[in-house]
Amino acid sequence: MAETRSLLVVGPHPDDCSIKTGGTAAKYVEAGHEVTFLSMTDGSAGHHKMDRFALAARRKRETEAVAETLGIDYEVFDIPDGGLTPSLENRRRLIRFIRGVDPDLVLGPRMNDYHPDHRYCAQLLQDAAYMLIVPNVCPETPPVETLPVFGYVADHFQKPIPFDPDVVLDVTDVEEQKLDALHCHESQMYEWLPYTFDELDAVPEGDDARRAWLAGDGLSHLTEHTEMNVADRFRGELRARYDDASAVTHAEAIEISEYGAPLTDERREELFFF
Repeated sequence: MAETRSLLVVGPHPDDCSIKTGGTAAKYVEAGHEVTFLSMTDGSAGHHKMDRFALAARRKRETEAVAETLGIDYEVFDIPDGGLTPSLENRRRLIRFIRGVDPDLVLGPRMNDYHPDHRYCAQLLQDAAYMLIVPNVCPETPPVETLPVFGYVADHFQKPIPFDPDVVLDVTDVEEQKLDALHCHESQMYEWLPYTFDELDAVPEGDDARRAWLAGDGLSHLTEHTEMNVADRFRGELRARYDDASAVTHAEAIEISEYGAPLTDERREELFFF
């Protein structure tokens, strides 16, 4: 068996990792590799009815359901949603966490984003990247022996520079697993996001009906408003990678960060094996 690889996805909120990399995570698990999701905040701000305490507990339970569904580890920091800052304390906490996971690949958001938690999550990842190998930074945790590759997950923001993928991955065959993970984020998929787009009335009642809605009109709703349809956006890149790119209906894309290890041809084959 090939050497086991480790993927760490860092998101600002409990649902972000599933939305952006649920397919990649499923492919890693399917191949026998290790996956860890980390939410930098507790998700306690994103609801129109629930208070912070109840919502944080609910969203933590939802991440536990995702972990069971995908077969991954999922950690949530106790930083209040909407209150993430690129502080030295948070940087050190992230450094210690990443060292504990010792990943081969780290994925997270880019700096240019509408939400301050997203921006500061990206800033913290950039600030932590090189420090992972510096022994005198957070000396209570041993530095990693090899710097991981860092990558940005897909977004649709254009300024100051648009997302430019280095790898576009076909995750069509694990789309159902990804949808199952998204279905676990009930408070986000069926309550908060529809509320923010004034479409709560479109969400059906019942677990099965909601899961079907998410796979159909619900997913289209997210695609329309957040440009998550990576397969159509980067069809040319898919053609360069796959023989039958026209059959790809669900894809995820990654732009490699210059702050981590370089993506050599060998590492590309090891980390993006599907």
